[in-house]
Formats: sequence, C-alpha cells, structure tokens
Amino acid sequence: MRIEDIMRKKVITASPATTIGEALLLLRANRIRHLPVVEQDQLVGLISDRDLREALPSRLLTHEDDNTVLHKPVAAIMRREVITGHPLDFIEDAAAQVYEHKIGSLPIVDGGRLVGMITETDLFSSLIELFGVNKPSSHIEVEVEDRVGVLAEVSQVFRDAQVNICSVLVYPGKNPPFKNLVFRAQTIDPRPLIQMLTEKGFTVVWPTEGGTLL
Repeated sequence: MRIEDIMRKKVITASPATTIGEALLLLRANRIRHLPVVEQDQLVGLISDRDLREALPSRLLTHEDDNTVLHKPVAAIMRREVITGHPLDFIEDAAAQVYEHKIGSLPIVDGGRLVGMITETDLFSSLIELFGVNKPSSHIEVEVEDRVGVLAEVSQVFRDAQVNICSVLVYPGKNPPFKNLVFRAQTIDPRPLIQMLTEKGFTVVWPTEGGTLL
C-alpha cells in the first residue's frame, strides 16, 4: 500500500504571514495538531500545537508583550527543515520515518508542492488493516527453519484446511537459525488447523491449546 492511498488530500494550511493567533484558531477549529506552512503551493515549513503552546504567553504570568505574540507571523517560529514523504512511498517507509524522527505527522510533497498529509493515527489505522487485526481472526504462530520455501509449505497446510490467511509476518525466532511465522487466520476455531500443522511436523508456538477469537 502506498501513501497516496491513505493520505489526506484536503489539507488545512497556513501561510508564513498567518499570525500565531490565527494558526491556533485553525488547529482548534479543525481538531488537528499539525499545520503545514505553504507559500505558492510550496511547502516552506511546519508548525505544531506544541510549537504554538511554547510560543504563547503563560496563563500564570502576564507580560506587556503578551498580545503582541499572538500577532506575530508563524514564520517566526515554524520549523523550516521538514521531514516529508512522497505519494509513491510505501506506508511502511512512512512509518519508519515517523518512528525514526519521532514526529506526529508527515507532509506529502511532489516536486516541493504539498499534495497531502498523513499522521501517526493514519499510519496505525492502515497497518492494523494490513495486519488483519480489524477482522474476526485467530493468531497462529509457527516456528520454522530459516530456509527457502518454508513459508510456502506452511501456507499449503492452510490451503488444505481451507482456512484463509488475512496476513502473515516473519520475525527472527528465539532459537536461531529458526524464525517465527505469525499468521492472522480467518477462523474462529483454529484447533483443526493446529492439529494439521503439528501432523506435518511444524512447531506451533501459539496458541498451545485451542484458540482465542481476536
């Protein structure tokens, strides 16, 4: 799945001349936390609710220039070096960017022009769909040898059992050179499938007895 499939194309934006007070109203009115700053369709910066909170006057202490702060342009506090994505990037690449840089949103640009926006919530929702967690399914984990063709062999057991696979993940096992295959199987009762996997010589790590509808 690519970013263009999940990005929000209607993006609320500000200009460098937008005041801090106006930006704050935009965030609150649209219930968003990040505001791209655009000039002639080109992304020139980004401002977040945290940036605004840090710039706003304290509620406990008053200063003579408190009102002046609200009328300053966002260009004075916006972040100019912005981590961005491209519409044709894969969502796992976007998730890696968000995780690595510890950011809450990713403006999507094409040739410098802002074309969309995704947030960490958008990414979580999409990954949940990809993993099949949003559907009635059972979690089945199988420990296998790390060799060519083993995934196809295990998948054949699912086919023989006429159980559809919603998703599959692969990660290193606790006992190298083994690895674990984590399946989301479209079945409420995985016990017959587990028995077939065991009879074929595969080690089922989870569930050890029965199964739980997730």
